[in-house]
Amino acid sequence: MAKTCLLLINLGTPDSPSVKDVRKYLFEFLNDPRVIDINPIGRFFLVNFIIVPFRAPKSAKIYKELWTKDGSPIMIYGESVKEKLQKELGNDFEVELAMRYKNPNLHEVCARMEKRGYEKIIILPLFPQYASASTGSAIEKVMKLISKWWVIPEIKIISQFYDNENYLNCVIEQSKKYNLNDYDHILFSYHGLPERQVDKVYSDGKPCKDHKCEDEINEDNKYCYKATCFATTRSLAEKLNLPKERYTVCFQSRLDKDWLEPFSDKVVEEWAKKGAKKLLVFSPAFVADCLETTVEIGIEYQKIFKDNGGEKVQLVESLNDHPMWIETLKKMVLKNL
Repeated sequence: MAKTCLLLINLGTPDSPSVKDVRKYLFEFLNDPRVIDINPIGRFFLVNFIIVPFRAPKSAKIYKELWTKDGSPIMIYGESVKEKLQKELGNDFEVELAMRYKNPNLHEVCARMEKRGYEKIIILPLFPQYASASTGSAIEKVMKLISKWWVIPEIKIISQFYDNENYLNCVIEQSKKYNLNDYDHILFSYHGLPERQVDKVYSDGKPCKDHKCEDEINEDNKYCYKATCFATTRSLAEKLNLPKERYTVCFQSRLDKDWLEPFSDKVVEEWAKKGAKKLLVFSPAFVADCLETTVEIGIEYQKIFKDNGGEKVQLVESLNDHPMWIETLKKMVLKNL
């Protein structure tokens, strides 16, 4: 029996693009206090009586655009990564995949892990940049489940890997099919967060904007999502020999105006109005293509760009199950033994 378990955790996906399944997914996702970090009573009424009832039918239509004959891409690639990584790591390891929301269910996966009696568990949330609403939530959930075990083995958590050279090289590899000189401007688009969530990282009472998050990583901001997004971009830009004027860091998927700026959709619109005809968009916060990459960037931003005079928004595909990504995960795991 394998002595070490590697638990991969991604965000999740509805079981199907039906309104019913999308509603269940949104209900679980948006009721997470790390996702909507407001008063519990306010969150309950906001999510269950306003957001989910009105958003589920609209989201279901969008998920239908994403869905393939084999299902949700994030699930398809997740299972493929699990199988390929298992082959690479061999019999000394057992690789498990769970989603923070919906299936494969963390409760069921952890129950299976408990019965295996591993000597060591490596927990790897598949989010390059730490955020409380993604990595933090996944770690909190799995640790609550494991804390109930009678025997708790040695546990190692990889909480972020935005600065891992192999991860960065994987992103670069995915971009090689595109000639950067063919594009008027390049965007590095990251999932957005409310500004209040990055402000909570700091114990000195000062907001994120006072910690040089756009310019450097330091002891104060090393777990600030905004700071690590900018750091990821600086590293990628250096590898791509991109001067600052050739690219923009931006944030997508916002719910209101008090989220991290600049907003990706507005940046796309602005560049179209400036006369740009072709944009290349990286999305380094996602390791697998999903609603936010394939649909939001690939379809919705394409429409915004074209409606304002542009021609083509080209998405650089996520790492998915690329062989270099499998090798990178393998090295990450072995390094943490």
